[in-house]
Amino acid sequence: MSILLIQSHYQDPFNMSPPAFAEATAQGKLITVREMELTEAHFAAVSGLITTTHLDQVGFLRYAPAVASFLDRGGRWVFNGHMLRPILPELGTYVPMPQPKRADFVQVRQFDHPVFTGIDQRMLEANRGVAGFYGRGHNPMPSGAVAINTLGPAAVPVDWIWARPAGGEILSHAGNEFWGCGDDPDIKRHLAGRVIAWLAGELSR
Repeated sequence: MSILLIQSHYQDPFNMSPPAFAEATAQGKLITVREMELTEAHFAAVSGLITTTHLDQVGFLRYAPAVASFLDRGGRWVFNGHMLRPILPELGTYVPMPQPKRADFVQVRQFDHPVFTGIDQRMLEANRGVAGFYGRGHNPMPSGAVAINTLGPAAVPVDWIWARPAGGEILSHAGNEFWGCGDDPDIKRHLAGRVIAWLAGELSR
């Protein structure tokens, strides 16, 4: 089965080919569907799901049963952005950091998840010297979730993984797509490739 990327905005220059996943698309591992063309049938035909920070979460709620069924079958979902309309009852609403300073954006690896293995998390802290693009808060962790990367002295869980008791896994990143953060193009390519491999079941938890 393949991986579904829900495209909620056009890539520059207004095309349907996410550059980070060009190889996976060419190999037939990834299919990209415009959000306005999404149907429940798309969820039944894939084993992995990517949603971006641009997802229309209000509109996405109509697919709650399809998403739950997708996860029940063992599907894996990479969620990017702020959870504002949680699609599952166990998920909570995004919590921003109050008045963060630079020290609050320092990233610390707490759990060596295979998507991030070998990646120096400090390389993702800043884009062109400006910190905060990676994340400025967290999506509350459901019971049983494990923090992957945290922010600052408060250990804000910006990235976490949840093996859902009923089946499936969710990797939550409370910010812009993490494979687009930092200034090192090699790290970005590695992260995008790891995302595809994990969603395809080629990497264990």
